[in-house]
Amino acid sequence: MKILSIDTSCDETAAAVTEDIKILSNIVWSQASAHAKFGGVMPTLAKRMHEERIDFVIDRAMTNAKCQMTNIDAVAVTIGPGLSIALRVGVEKAKELAIKYSKKLIAVNHLEGHILSPLARPNNPISQLTNKPINFPALGLVVSGGNTQLILIKGIGKYEILAQTTDDALGEALDKAARMLGLGYPGGAILEKMARSTRSARSGQAVSNPYKLPIPIVGQEKRMLFTYSGLKSAMMRLIEKEKPLTKEKIQNLAASFQNVAFQHITRVVSYLINHSTNQPFSHLLVGGGVAANVELRKRLRKLGKEFNIKIHFPYSNKLYGDNAAMIGIAAYFKAQRGEFIDSDKIDRNPNLKI
Repeated sequence: MKILSIDTSCDETAAAVTEDIKILSNIVWSQASAHAKFGGVMPTLAKRMHEERIDFVIDRAMTNAKCQMTNIDAVAVTIGPGLSIALRVGVEKAKELAIKYSKKLIAVNHLEGHILSPLARPNNPISQLTNKPINFPALGLVVSGGNTQLILIKGIGKYEILAQTTDDALGEALDKAARMLGLGYPGGAILEKMARSTRSARSGQAVSNPYKLPIPIVGQEKRMLFTYSGLKSAMMRLIEKEKPLTKEKIQNLAASFQNVAFQHITRVVSYLINHSTNQPFSHLLVGGGVAANVELRKRLRKLGKEFNIKIHFPYSNKLYGDNAAMIGIAAYFKAQRGEFIDSDKIDRNPNLKI
């Protein structure tokens, strides 16, 4: 089943063509440089740039997949969560194409796309990736700029939130820490680069924690939540104390913040696994832009070995951040269940939950 998918949930204009769980094309047009001078995403600018680029991005996705609309079985689109006026651009374009070419329409939750992104496979006959089944129930971890959630996957399409952030998402917290250090936007990737530049990282040692920052909810993991407000406040006080900032101080501060932020993630996940004796988990699916961070992946793999759990990441860096291919994967499973929607009923839902 070939699906044309569209995602305009935030500041990437994305389109992709998938065939079942194979990716035939995946085009992402990033607006990051346009928003950088504002220190964050400007919704009205995001909407305008989506409108300017969406036709080009869709045409490129179709061309790269060597497809015509006559080859497409359905059109899928992200309806939420995300920026309302940005989501509208993708939803309206999907409706337009579905009506014009008489195609079935599939509404997709952006978070489900992230959860299922590790299931995507390349369109490559010599790929070493296999389609070994995943035993359910399994765990899903979404770590992105807008969401941090630990999810019980009872089966594909059946989810329950086990823990989620009460304030900032992990990606947002990393971006704000980078901004405090004057590293620009988007800051998460720059913060990672600075953390990897510390003396300990350069010498091949584990990332050091030269500055003491509080690990959120230490001793309270049973509350099953993620929170970064206290950590950010402590980081701000520490930066003020350490001024003027040298390059080495910035590197060490970046490493310390990242270290504690990731410790918080792994402690909560570990607690849940340790206290889930009635339904042992053998698989953890990880998606979202922050999962591209090498240090975080290393820690999650270590956690997997500790608990004998198989950790699944997307096969390509392009599948970590916002993209339309993951929407196509989620749409394929929805299509298998016959979950299509009439074009006059589809609408954006910026606060959509999993």
